[in-house]
Amino acid sequence: MDGTQPDETRFDGHVVIGDGVVGAAAAWALTARGERVLLVEQHGRGHLEGSSHGTTRIFRQGYSDPEYVALTTRALALWDALESTTGTTLLDRTGAVDHGRPEVVDAIAAALADAGIPHETLTPEAAADRWPGIAFEGHVLTHATAGRIRSADTIELLLTLAEQTGLAELRFGTRVAAVADHGDAVTVTLDDGTAVRTASVVAAVGSWAPTLVGDVLAARGARLPAVRVTQEQPAHFPSHLPDEAWPSFVHWADGDDVYGLLTPGEGVKVGFHGTGPVVDPDARDKRPVPEEAARLQAYVARYVPGVDATRPTFISCLYDTTPDEEFVIDRRGPLTVATGFSGHGFKFAPLLGELLADLATGGEPIPRFAL
Repeated sequence: MDGTQPDETRFDGHVVIGDGVVGAAAAWALTARGERVLLVEQHGRGHLEGSSHGTTRIFRQGYSDPEYVALTTRALALWDALESTTGTTLLDRTGAVDHGRPEVVDAIAAALADAGIPHETLTPEAAADRWPGIAFEGHVLTHATAGRIRSADTIELLLTLAEQTGLAELRFGTRVAAVADHGDAVTVTLDDGTAVRTASVVAAVGSWAPTLVGDVLAARGARLPAVRVTQEQPAHFPSHLPDEAWPSFVHWADGDDVYGLLTPGEGVKVGFHGTGPVVDPDARDKRPVPEEAARLQAYVARYVPGVDATRPTFISCLYDTTPDEEFVIDRRGPLTVATGFSGHGFKFAPLLGELLADLATGGEPIPRFAL
């Protein structure tokens, strides 16, 4: 007997919950290893309800932590391989610029130097001559390996690659109602009444992790950190400049840190990093907070002169942020969990898929990401 109850279906594979970039990457990585996958997503394909939607994301290697720099190098090799094997452009090498607080920018420069990653330091005046759309302050650093990820294209490609193996079944508009731990297996009950029993669940659910699998993990003595779920409100601003004038950029400001990049056809996206209100991911209004909207426009008017700060088009997305902004990627028994990407996870997407596939097939976590 395999322990399956009469109303359960036994699945000899991995149930991946969530089709954001992390779930899509996990499904692709598992099927590429010959593993069967059932992916379930509560929303439709290409939905706008989580942290992964939209046309663009930043790829950059600018971390002050050497381990994260090393992880960006591993991720970049996987991006390159994915582009090469599929003949698809996913990463536009626009370069990236960091500017602002000297202690932060200098630490990033030191980490890049230690890793052998080419980079350049500039004065604010020289940087403004090169990129007139941005007003720089403090120290300035640029590196050419960075750029702009075609994020929506990436997710769709990963899902398609998984499907093309013949090993993946993708179910959209299917919500997970419950996850029950049986020791050596898990039953995933779906909102259509289906119950699937499996020896491996990959919960790539980001902001939904605390409510969906927090109790299951706690019962195994592994508590999630306090994941803060916020509704962020970056905006696209119309550009006065040609597309090639825009690098990706991060401003390590004296107040809140700011990021920006061009989204071709939509404008330059600018946003504060992780400052939005705490929300229930299932009950949010997606409306910008007026005071924060005004503050962002004031910032853009001062520091991004290459756009029209009076004409924002606001975007709504979720951050799932841990207290130290470290990722959570670990396994307990049959349950693998991925959450806490804290607004800086997308650049690692193909690597995250590999890390989750490793865990789901018996590997060990990276210690700093362990529960």
